[in-house]
Amino acid sequence: MPPWPSVSKSWDMFEKLNLVAIDGPSGVGKSTVSKKVAAILGYTYLDTGAMYRGVGFYLQTEQVDLENALDIQDALSRLDLQLTPAQQELDDVGVIVNGKNVSDAIRSSEMAMVASAVSAIPQVRVVLTELQKSYGRNGRIVAEGRDMGTVVFPGAEHKFFLDAEPEERARRRVQQLQQRGMEAQYPEILEMILKRDKNDSERKIAPLKQAADAIMLDKTDITVDYVVALFVAKIEKSKETQRP
Repeated sequence: MPPWPSVSKSWDMFEKLNLVAIDGPSGVGKSTVSKKVAAILGYTYLDTGAMYRGVGFYLQTEQVDLENALDIQDALSRLDLQLTPAQQELDDVGVIVNGKNVSDAIRSSEMAMVASAVSAIPQVRVVLTELQKSYGRNGRIVAEGRDMGTVVFPGAEHKFFLDAEPEERARRRVQQLQQRGMEAQYPEILEMILKRDKNDSERKIAPLKQAADAIMLDKTDITVDYVVALFVAKIEKSKETQRP
């Protein structure tokens, strides 16, 4: 996997950089698709969801009142959030919060709901959006999240939006958690997914929605490998049409 990018290029060059933005709701398989696409292209995978989980874990651990803007701002001023590249293609990105490895702790369903809550906080979005943009300045990034193509990287050359029925997403999420040795009950996971869909799509700041120029794909009845092959083919075809 390529080394994690350093910030060196001017933001003025951003529009010309080669970026892949993959958005979609919780549990749709964005992470797996993004990791595979990044590996094939030789790009770096940017897991923005892990960033929000990391902040959520930090604010929860610090017992910060999420209704108190001053407390949130103070806590964020003391936050040092770092991502470390996955060791293997399908491994999760590592998350370090103030020197502590929280990579495993943030992957629970509970932390997914906490991440959804903190993602609606303006101060959090400002901090993480700027951090995400800093990674994007060097290009060659596959960024997945909920507002990559609409807010963070509106000038991304390649934009995709993945969707699937909530029931199918819940089933896949239960399977994923059980494979990690975590307890997961389908009714509870489905309820969480429906609630998170509502929270993400109705929040006032950077709501979950498809970018106008994004390619939308319903993943309910198709495989990950099919999605990956389709996305890579479209990206490569775009590159060919741009060659002199």
